[in-house]
Amino acid sequence: MNTAFAHPVTQGIVLATGAVLLLAALAIGAMTLLGRGTPAFRRELWLRYGSWLVLLPLMFGPVLLGRAWTIGAVTLLGLLCLGEFARATGLFREYLTTAVVALGIVAVGFAALDNWYRLFVALWPLTTVVILVATIPLDRPAGYIQRNALAIFAFMLLGVGLGHLGYMANDPGYRPLVLMLLAAVALNDVAAFTFGKLLGARLFGGRKLVPNTSPNKTVAGALGALCTTTALVAYLGSLIFAETAMAHPALLLFLGVLVSVAGQCGDLMLSSIKRDIGIKDMGAALPGHGGIMDRFNSLLLVAPAVFHLINYVVGIAEGQPTRLITG
Repeated sequence: MNTAFAHPVTQGIVLATGAVLLLAALAIGAMTLLGRGTPAFRRELWLRYGSWLVLLPLMFGPVLLGRAWTIGAVTLLGLLCLGEFARATGLFREYLTTAVVALGIVAVGFAALDNWYRLFVALWPLTTVVILVATIPLDRPAGYIQRNALAIFAFMLLGVGLGHLGYMANDPGYRPLVLMLLAAVALNDVAAFTFGKLLGARLFGGRKLVPNTSPNKTVAGALGALCTTTALVAYLGSLIFAETAMAHPALLLFLGVLVSVAGQCGDLMLSSIKRDIGIKDMGAALPGHGGIMDRFNSLLLVAPAVFHLINYVVGIAEGQPTRLITG
């Protein structure tokens, strides 16, 4: 466990998160004692706070415990999100197709645990092929396009997208990087909400970003999140990637923009899905947040985007033993 906190960025993120939780408890407690806000609003704040008290240890714990824990947690997260997605879209009725997607997610997790990048990449088209042919012997062409489109969509998001976050754990310096991404996407959401509420009416006349998709999101909130997240990621990235090619200021700024934009797009993507099928949340597992997929939607796009940028510039898990299980 000593090595878990070896990097100063890891220490800083954990300490900062603890401080934010303490300040949030004091602020909500003060509101409650002073009777500020409506009872329903204060209850909503306490529900969200309670969810974060459970979520943060579950998010940070596996990363601090080690590589296998991180990959296992990401794989489990993908399966839990698949359960919500299948129930929301009706895919759960297609038992065989859903099972193939679940097996694909597990296989991607295995490839990451094995540190076998070629298999990790090959599983994307191979699983897609299996999804497409799995139900053909059932001789049931009705609904073929719909069920397979939903299945491939789910696998690419929850298996492939999230799988990149797990594969990062094969790099010796993965802890500060993964913790930075977890903290950055959370800050991205908070900054968008805060800037939208405080400055939305003053800037751009309260103009909505995409009102039909997400009525509460404003242009001011999106720009505020972009600036805040970019600054945080660029700063932390300069410490994580010191003395490497990624330490170039232009690349660090691009990394920050990428995290913020991909994070907001992931949120809007899930909003589009929910609007299309006519639901408010993907589930009710997290009081005050909705479902698990509602909380982690940003990572679906952030993880692969960041992974391939860093892998292209400096490499991920370069020089590490490969095929740890199958070799």
